[in-house]
Amino acid sequence: MAGSLGRLFRGFQSFTSLPATRAQLSHPPAFFSSRTMVTLPSFLSSKPRDFSLPNSSWGPEMLRLYELYNSQCEVETEGGEKQEGSWQRLPSYNRSLKFATGGVYLSKIIQSKARLFTRNIREQGAAFEYVLFNNKEEQRCVGIFQAGHLLEGPPGHVHGGAIATMIDTVTGTHATILSGPVMTANLNINYRSPIPLGSTVLIESSLDTKEGRKTFISCKVTSTDSSKLHTESTGDVHLNKHSLSDGTFLCHIFSVSHISTL
Repeated sequence: MAGSLGRLFRGFQSFTSLPATRAQLSHPPAFFSSRTMVTLPSFLSSKPRDFSLPNSSWGPEMLRLYELYNSQCEVETEGGEKQEGSWQRLPSYNRSLKFATGGVYLSKIIQSKARLFTRNIREQGAAFEYVLFNNKEEQRCVGIFQAGHLLEGPPGHVHGGAIATMIDTVTGTHATILSGPVMTANLNINYRSPIPLGSTVLIESSLDTKEGRKTFISCKVTSTDSSKLHTESTGDVHLNKHSLSDGTFLCHIFSVSHISTL
């Protein structure tokens, strides 16, 4: 048995023989022990990447605003203890698995290849770079968005569809936090001034009212100093009437993350 496990381990070593992931072992063991450590390749890692954390593509303004809101996620009391602040950063992942009771199940191959639309570009800074913060007391959600070069519409400016996508992302996330699983029913957008590629803008969503299964949201896209209005919108989302197979819902590995449609 020990010999079989040893051969299995050596075979796994050859599979993970990339320089950055090879296990450095001076004597290949003939058995597994609690002290044996193997570094898995990223595609085998069980820990998903949180895209809402800063990366090297973020510009100074993106980083400044991130620090501004993130510093309000945790505050220190007079006694020196830390507690939750008024804002909460929302993790963001690249998977969006949905299972509706009685619905058509995606094949395993499609599921393995599926990626969230705003998180499917490998190159950092090339498309949608954003992070969302939610304020439960004020019933507001803020998105800090840096537009990459792949989002061009008019020469040198962001495509209107990309702006609409980010508005849907922020308002959909906000509505989900307020009301639970929802689906977008209406999204009305007025474009006021173009957004230059590479620039950073603020996307602010606020609750207007709730009527039964409907949640009404308003949203505006402004420059980071709020001096220029780029876009404004209103929308309503409806609670998803379809119960899920296990009584819960999964979207974007939902831990107060993004869900705009189910």
